[in-house]
Amino acid sequence: MRSSGRSSGRSSGRSKSSGRSGSTGRTNYRRRQGYVALVLAVLAIAAGLFVWRTASDFVTDLGSSSCRAVASSYEAQLDPDAMDNAATITAIAVKRGLPARAATIALATAMQESKLHNIDYGDRDSLGLFQQRPSQGWGTEAQVLDPIHATNAFYDALVKIDGWQTMEITHVAQLVQKSAAPLAYAQHEPEGRALASTLAGHTPGGMGCRLPKLTMSEKRTFKGTVAQALTTQLGIRADRQLVGGSTLTVTATGADQANAIGAWAVAKAELYGIEQVTVGSRQWSRAPGREAWSWQPAEQATSPTTVIVR
Repeated sequence: MRSSGRSSGRSSGRSKSSGRSGSTGRTNYRRRQGYVALVLAVLAIAAGLFVWRTASDFVTDLGSSSCRAVASSYEAQLDPDAMDNAATITAIAVKRGLPARAATIALATAMQESKLHNIDYGDRDSLGLFQQRPSQGWGTEAQVLDPIHATNAFYDALVKIDGWQTMEITHVAQLVQKSAAPLAYAQHEPEGRALASTLAGHTPGGMGCRLPKLTMSEKRTFKGTVAQALTTQLGIRADRQLVGGSTLTVTATGADQANAIGAWAVAKAELYGIEQVTVGSRQWSRAPGREAWSWQPAEQATSPTTVIVR
């Protein structure tokens, strides 16, 4: 009986030891499973972030053509057609000797009325950038659809308003436009400031456009007469335009004017097939990626008042 008892005791001891070993093994197995799951979760998150960042960079680098104006804390991003019109509106203010505030008012107004597109429709007989009505004395249909006439007509009305220089933009815009939504202009003031400052030359390098590369046929000549447009809109004559229209050189009267010419040329790059603009030691080069939103050090620097458009 004693022998049987000892045997039973030893057997019982082995059973307890085996139970502890099994429990430890299961615990370690669960720990390993948890560790593997954690590692897989981290890898999945990292992979997701990589894919998101890659997709984001792709969209940013190779997205649709767009132009951007940045001045201090203000920013405006437009499609090339809208930026072309913004450049025209600001250039005419500069030509007339009006301050950047005048351009800000006009730009905020046109953004509200047409999103800076020269549309041939509107409420009743409203047309063009500012939705001016021929029946209200703004000009003929053809005239209000001409951005230069429409812009000059806006400024003609603006400067007749006493105190427009210090008046709230939404109020002065309403006095010019007599809109049914008088408070709507205020929302576009920050973008108007960014556009006016960069395009008037007060924020060097603040204007950039990312555009597709030109084909070989497009590189041979500008798509239009840049020199003539420069004179019509900014009132500035080019010093030299090479035969075939491939390069334009302009000497400005000062740094602000040079910057204004350079920003104007970048904003018009899609329209005229411009590939490169150099102002002093800075250069903008046409490219489809976000690098074309910024100016870089010039390959061949010029004087601060010399602008070269290629």
